[in-house]
Amino acid sequence: MYKRILVAIDGSRSARRALDEAVKIAQASGAVVAAVYVAEHHAQLVDVNTPFAEDVPADTRGGSATAALEDAEARFREQKVQGTARAVDAYGEDVATVLRRAADEAEADLIVMGTRGLHGLRRLLLGSVAEAVLRTVDRPVLVVRHDPEAEGVR
Repeated sequence: MYKRILVAIDGSRSARRALDEAVKIAQASGAVVAAVYVAEHHAQLVDVNTPFAEDVPADTRGGSATAALEDAEARFREQKVQGTARAVDAYGEDVATVLRRAADEAEADLIVMGTRGLHGLRRLLLGSVAEAVLRTVDRPVLVVRHDPEAEGVR
């Protein structure tokens, strides 16, 4: 059924659930999984009176990209699934655009993403990468919701 699956990872619980689902589908269909972490660089305030701007690490989440990529690779090995994990720099683009391009490059038959299931004002203010991808891609998207209340996590 599916030959190539792209899964978006970011170190969150919902992304981990999406990775788990992608691995299950790959086991059942013999698909190859491409795990992608999109590294965003947020604008930094710089004091114009200083001669040099401080170096800002590429991963602003303190190593979460490395941890998420290593977790994906370990999961592939443990479950005997053929897969790769890589980080892609957003370079000022929105995450949904970068994920769409990564899916095109991987020739993915399926995109698997996690979502926190925000609603109301929080969703309006924060937006939804999953929703943006859903609205603009031409291939199936499996959205896996992380429900912290069901797990007793807050």
